[in-house]
Amino acid sequence: MFNYRAKPSLALEVLHHPAANAPRPHPILFIHGAYSAAWCWEPHFLPFFAAQGYDCHALSLRGHGGSEGHEYLSLTSIDDYLADIEQVVATLPQAPILIGHSMGGMLAQLFCQKHPAAAAILMASVPPEGLLGATMQLAFREPQAFFELNLIHASDGRLSTIASIRRQLFSDSMPEQEAIRYLARFQPESHRAILDLSFLPFRPTAVPNQVPVLVLGAEKDGLFPPYLVHATASRYGVKAEIFPNMAHVMMLEPHWQQPAQRIAGWLAEQGL
Repeated sequence: MFNYRAKPSLALEVLHHPAANAPRPHPILFIHGAYSAAWCWEPHFLPFFAAQGYDCHALSLRGHGGSEGHEYLSLTSIDDYLADIEQVVATLPQAPILIGHSMGGMLAQLFCQKHPAAAAILMASVPPEGLLGATMQLAFREPQAFFELNLIHASDGRLSTIASIRRQLFSDSMPEQEAIRYLARFQPESHRAILDLSFLPFRPTAVPNQVPVLVLGAEKDGLFPPYLVHATASRYGVKAEIFPNMAHVMMLEPHWQQPAQRIAGWLAEQGL
């Protein structure tokens, strides 16, 4: 077991799909993005990778999903989220493969600065320069989407209007009723964490060279367009892979198999 000096532990929701056969040496830990929780990995990625022989765990960060901490979510920091990851990783028998989406991609990068990991897969990740530029671009390019995103902050997460934010998160191939069903599960995010992510240039975000990194993006991503994904990949000396006709929430898209299969193939290439 790993021994981390984490902040006081909370009761955290962790969805577990055990390997369908003899487990591979390294488990997978899935880290969700802002406004979401572990549920986003449940429909497709957890069963898919369990079937590939990985012991799969999806964490709900504090204040998300079924984890404790909702009452002080607005004051929760990125370092608090990192402490949650440390708490879960400490229960695993080997250094994990981290698969992080959006904010979870940045958390994976920050985790790898201090702790061992077998690999890091960054899906539509917050770029190294942080959220500020991407947020301002969204506000100017899609002011309605920016407004709808902030409605999630101001309420219980339910959106009364979703047309614009739906275009940022899901491709046109996503059935309307399915998109509505997923969007209904979105929840408020920590104001403090969003502020932390907006000023990432003031903290280093480089993953150590010995940790293999795969960077994936989506052609129709309205939050982190391909040019930002390429910037993230260049930070680690790798080439970004962009999936056509997909949008931000790649693990829920109708063609989710494409990134899932690429991740599985890449892990095989790494001997993992």
